[in-house]
Amino acid sequence: MKRRTTIIRFIFIIVGVAIGIAYVPSLWELLSVADNRLFNNLFTDAIIGLLVFMLLSFIFSKWLARLLDQAEQFLASKSPIYLLFGSISTIVGLVISLLISTFFFQSDLFILNTIVPLILMLAFAYLGFRLGTTRLDEWGKLFQFRSRRTKDKEENESEKSDIIDRPIDDNYHHYKILDTNILIDGRIYDIAKTGFLEGTLLVPNFVLYELQYIADSSDSIKRVRGRRGLDILNKLQNENIIPVEMYEGDYEDIPEVDSKLIRLAKEVNGVIVTNDYNLNKVIEFQNVSVLNINALTNALKPRVIPGETLKVMVVKNGTERQQGVAYLDDGTMVVVEEGRFYLNQTIEVIVTSAIQTDAGRMIFAKPEHSSRGITENEAEGSKSVPTPANHQKSKGKSGR
Repeated sequence: MKRRTTIIRFIFIIVGVAIGIAYVPSLWELLSVADNRLFNNLFTDAIIGLLVFMLLSFIFSKWLARLLDQAEQFLASKSPIYLLFGSISTIVGLVISLLISTFFFQSDLFILNTIVPLILMLAFAYLGFRLGTTRLDEWGKLFQFRSRRTKDKEENESEKSDIIDRPIDDNYHHYKILDTNILIDGRIYDIAKTGFLEGTLLVPNFVLYELQYIADSSDSIKRVRGRRGLDILNKLQNENIIPVEMYEGDYEDIPEVDSKLIRLAKEVNGVIVTNDYNLNKVIEFQNVSVLNINALTNALKPRVIPGETLKVMVVKNGTERQQGVAYLDDGTMVVVEEGRFYLNQTIEVIVTSAIQTDAGRMIFAKPEHSSRGITENEAEGSKSVPTPANHQKSKGKSGR
């Protein structure tokens, strides 16, 4: 940067000396001192031009150095094809503007013979550069000399690739967009590992920033949740189970992350993967496809039918009188009638009914022995199974 600034100042000095020698004598004529050899001489003219442009160099040299640095970075980031066609089209634009300007050079008006040609050169140079750099594919094809057989082969390959890339139907979505909750939940890793997900997992930057914000929270619970989400994302990327891409864009006009997800899904024709019930409803209202992990979990839970026998452990009392609550291995709640008498005991129950709620499946059952009739021999024998009512009566008698 410092070296570039020094070079620019040196160029300013050279230009200043040249302009001083060329134009300062005209200044002396305006001041009526053209005959004074003390002022109007070659050395004095050069010194005045040098001093003026040296002062200008201290004012503009740093700004010009930064401008050149930005231009250099811009050109370095472009491909050689981009620079080649951009240069050729700019030269063509300048030649066209020069041909048009020949009609204006013959005019005696300063505006027509100087200003108008300058404007034409700038305009045609810009248009030529834009035309040369915005349609590189078309310009490249003009300069490609290929045989007829090569063209036919490329056309056939292009048709095949179009067939392969074309979605099978409207229900196919290449991008599966992950929200913050699904990464914190962690089950997306297990699902991806099974191979049931296809396409590419897309993680927007604004979701990653929200995860980082949660991971840096002062609340220990939120901090653990945020770090778990980041760990799941790193595992998905490092193990290459399924392609994972980051979306660098953002929607600054939308403050909510959920709304940004919906906008992104509409733009890339993707489907949002979540476990948030409320977000699921909003997404469906916006006519965007959604994959709800909780819905998948409920669908994979084993089906039970009335009359089926289950072996469960009653762990707590139910909300209604004499009810007990048990849970299956997958977390399904089982409400056992008269289950309060078997608290912390493993018993066999018979399913009476099952209902599906938004929170999951709920099973109603009753102890197996309560559905069997008690014969007289069983009542008199020592192996008879007491009912909860008899259990209470015998307990009362022993208390007396």
